[in-house]
Amino acid sequence: MFNDWFKIGPITVHGYGFMIAVGILFAFWLSERLAKKQGLEYEKIDGMIFFIIIFGFIGAKLLYIATVWDTFLKNPVVILSNEGFVVYGGIIAGIIAAWIYCKWKKWDFMRYANVLMPAVSLGQGFGRIGCFFAGCCYGIQTTAWYGVEFPAESLGPGAGIKVIPTELISSAGNFLIFAFLLRNLLKGKHPEDTAAWYLVLYGLGRFLVEFLRGDLIRGQIWIFSTSQFISIFVFLAGAFLLWYRQNHSDLKKEVAA
Repeated sequence: MFNDWFKIGPITVHGYGFMIAVGILFAFWLSERLAKKQGLEYEKIDGMIFFIIIFGFIGAKLLYIATVWDTFLKNPVVILSNEGFVVYGGIIAGIIAAWIYCKWKKWDFMRYANVLMPAVSLGQGFGRIGCFFAGCCYGIQTTAWYGVEFPAESLGPGAGIKVIPTELISSAGNFLIFAFLLRNLLKGKHPEDTAAWYLVLYGLGRFLVEFLRGDLIRGQIWIFSTSQFISIFVFLAGAFLLWYRQNHSDLKKEVAA
């Protein structure tokens, strides 16, 4: 909405970048706390989180480039822009990075995934608030009372156009997912299902929110947006993990160990 907050000398502090930073810091802090509670090597988790963040940013940028491939071919400099990230690219790359790191350290990947996913949801909640400040990821036009207008200089659709604030809807959804995952991990009957529940809930939520999105540069696969298409497989992967855990007691024992 108002992305340029204030200046520190020649540096402008943007709302988008600030909220991303806040999300990362909170996710970092929460991951350590949860790892300690779960009896994991929380003192050594910093390296994995840093690894995940680097891979996440690269993955988010690469998936964005894939959705605007024609534009990228005409103007490759787009890769240097501080705008243009697709969350799913970051999530997928981050999961791969976590798996690689756990294999390297000989850690139980699923135990760490169950700890990290509540933190990921928390970070995403703050990140989507950042999207709102920047004006990106906006919704379809509306005349309803809850519609918002973005300044002409923002990444929104333009001055005078009211749209659904899908960024705030996504943020609220992520915070709700965070609350559910945190409770499941700390007090639920099956804390070993936490990572799987993240895939199910985020996949479903993202699929539905995409119907309300109005920004055009999102890519399309068949009748779905790129993120909707990916959401189908994310949801199915989570559902499969839940089913598999419930029907294979050996996995339950391994993950809950």
